[in-house]
Amino acid sequence: MAGESGGEDVVSEYLGQNPQLAQWVETFRGYCESNKQWLARREFILRNMEGFPTVQPGVPSSGLDRLLSLSMVWANHVFLGCSYPPAVMDKIKEMGEGIHVQDAPVHKTAKDELMGKGKRPASAGNAVAKTVPNELDSRPAVRTAARSGSQKLGPPPQAPAEHQPFFNRLYKAVAWKLVSAGGFGPNLDHFEILRSCVESCKQTLTCVFVPLKDITGLPAGRTQKEGHVCEIRCQTVFMGTGYGRDEAAARAMASKEALKVFQGRKVTVKICRRRYKGKDVDDLMLLDEQPRSQGFPPALSYPFQDEQLEESSA
Repeated sequence: MAGESGGEDVVSEYLGQNPQLAQWVETFRGYCESNKQWLARREFILRNMEGFPTVQPGVPSSGLDRLLSLSMVWANHVFLGCSYPPAVMDKIKEMGEGIHVQDAPVHKTAKDELMGKGKRPASAGNAVAKTVPNELDSRPAVRTAARSGSQKLGPPPQAPAEHQPFFNRLYKAVAWKLVSAGGFGPNLDHFEILRSCVESCKQTLTCVFVPLKDITGLPAGRTQKEGHVCEIRCQTVFMGTGYGRDEAAARAMASKEALKVFQGRKVTVKICRRRYKGKDVDDLMLLDEQPRSQGFPPALSYPFQDEQLEESSA
């Protein structure tokens, strides 16, 4: 049983006799999973493989995707107290029967906490800040101090390390949300998923909208097209850009692009060079582990600008 020496010994002995299976199942360990969490979820996967006839080591299948999704849901419920629709909860409890996690955490539900504090949850409208290009973020925690002319404009060198813990939490929140939604796909409400995950981490999204015709540097054939471009940031970190016939469609596409970054094993905040108002600047970007064959889209806003950048752009 996971979390107890006897259970771990049984699983370890079984995997020791099946080295190919051991190597295969180890590929499913999450980047942020502790040993305790992984050993429990690993046992869940191994116990339930027989219930998915199409699951074969080393062979991708819809059954494998379903099993892995349910294993994440089960682990999220056990270790983090996440709740899901009743049918899903009944399923994972049935599949997890007999797996014992020693010293499993006891969770208080969000409803209990809200009732205890006498507070109501914030409305969805409070989770998104709509801005116009060049509007500065007024939150003290993310403002950039004024720099002298001899210093380099942009985010300070320590900014990625300061922002990374938040995006590690957001990565987990997005993973759980996508699992409960059945996985990433084209028919999801991508903006609502991203918004709710950011809200659960006590932050807000910033959406910047610019008419396509006002964006310089596009091919001549596209500058006359109608539509809008949306840029999404959180804590001044760029997450995605999208185009649509109106602001809502552009925001949906930008959210979809942002969620794609969360499909890898981790996300990383980095300082990268990109174009803003025809100039190269340093910007904070949220990236996955995939190599990029093309450059970044030009920025629609720049939270790190100051009077010097404005003067140089004039």
